[in-house]
Amino acid sequence: MAKRKRMLRATMADGYVKVIGPTASPFTHYWRIVADLGGGRTEVFWGHTKSLREATGKKAAAAEAARQRGWASYDFEVVALEEF
Repeated sequence: MAKRKRMLRATMADGYVKVIGPTASPFTHYWRIVADLGGGRTEVFWGHTKSLREATGKKAAAAEAARQRGWASYDFEVVALEEF
Protein backbone atom coordinates (compact mmCIF):
# COMPACT_ATOMS: atom_id res chain seq x y z
CA MET A 1 0.00 0.00 0.00
CA ALA A 2 1.37 3.41 -0.96
CA LYS A 3 2.00 6.07 1.65
CA ARG A 4 -0.47 8.93 1.78
CA LYS A 5 0.85 12.04 0.05
CA ARG A 6 0.81 15.30 2.02
CA MET A 7 1.03 18.96 1.13
CA LEU A 8 3.28 20.98 3.45
CA ARG A 9 3.65 24.72 3.98
CA ALA A 10 6.43 26.77 5.57
CA THR A 11 5.72 30.40 6.47
CA MET A 12 8.85 32.44 7.12
CA ALA A 13 9.05 35.45 9.44
CA ASP A 14 9.23 37.85 6.48
CA GLY A 15 5.96 36.47 5.07
CA TYR A 16 7.49 34.23 2.39
CA VAL A 17 5.50 31.01 1.98
CA LYS A 18 7.06 27.83 0.56
CA VAL A 19 4.81 24.94 -0.45
CA ILE A 20 6.26 21.44 -0.58
CA GLY A 21 4.43 18.49 -2.03
CA PRO A 22 2.72 16.35 -2.68
CA THR A 23 5.18 14.20 -0.74
CA ALA A 24 5.09 10.99 1.25
CA SER A 25 8.40 11.84 2.97
CA PRO A 26 8.23 12.61 6.71
CA PHE A 27 9.56 16.18 6.49
CA THR A 28 9.00 18.30 9.61
CA HIS A 29 11.11 21.46 9.15
CA TYR A 30 12.18 23.89 6.43
CA TRP A 31 15.45 25.86 6.53
CA ARG A 32 16.56 28.85 4.49
CA ILE A 33 19.82 30.77 4.15
CA VAL A 34 19.71 34.21 2.55
CA ALA A 35 23.30 35.13 1.72
CA ASP A 36 24.39 38.73 1.09
CA LEU A 37 27.08 38.43 -1.56
CA GLY A 38 27.92 42.13 -1.48
CA GLY A 39 27.24 44.72 -4.14
CA GLY A 40 23.49 44.41 -3.63
CA ARG A 41 23.43 40.74 -4.68
CA THR A 42 21.82 37.94 -2.69
CA GLU A 43 21.49 34.21 -3.07
CA VAL A 44 19.00 31.90 -1.37
CA PHE A 45 19.64 28.30 -0.30
CA TRP A 46 16.88 26.16 1.17
CA GLY A 47 15.86 22.65 2.07
CA HIS A 48 13.60 20.50 4.19
CA THR A 49 14.53 17.95 6.82
CA LYS A 50 13.04 15.17 8.89
CA SER A 51 13.88 16.72 12.27
CA LEU A 52 14.60 20.02 14.00
CA ARG A 53 18.02 18.70 14.99
CA GLU A 54 18.91 17.99 11.36
CA ALA A 55 17.71 21.46 10.31
CA THR A 56 19.63 23.34 13.00
CA GLY A 57 22.73 21.34 12.07
CA LYS A 58 22.77 23.28 8.80
CA LYS A 59 23.67 26.43 10.73
CA ALA A 60 27.28 25.28 11.21
CA ALA A 61 27.49 24.49 7.50
CA ALA A 62 26.16 27.99 6.72
CA ALA A 63 28.90 29.60 8.80
CA GLU A 64 31.54 27.55 6.99
CA ALA A 65 30.04 28.41 3.58
CA ALA A 66 30.03 32.12 4.47
CA ARG A 67 33.70 31.95 5.38
CA GLN A 68 34.70 29.95 2.29
CA ARG A 69 32.68 31.98 -0.19
CA GLY A 70 33.29 35.39 1.34
CA TRP A 71 29.67 36.34 1.95
CA ALA A 72 29.23 39.80 3.46
CA SER A 73 26.56 38.34 5.79
CA TYR A 74 23.77 35.78 5.88
CA ASP A 75 20.50 35.00 7.66
CA PHE A 76 19.66 31.44 8.68
CA GLU A 77 16.06 30.51 9.53
CA VAL A 78 14.27 27.29 10.46
CA VAL A 79 10.48 26.88 10.68
CA ALA A 80 8.20 23.94 11.32
CA LEU A 81 6.22 22.66 8.33
CA GLU A 82 2.46 22.52 8.60
CA GLU A 83 0.26 20.10 6.69
CA PHE A 84 -2.67 21.56 4.78
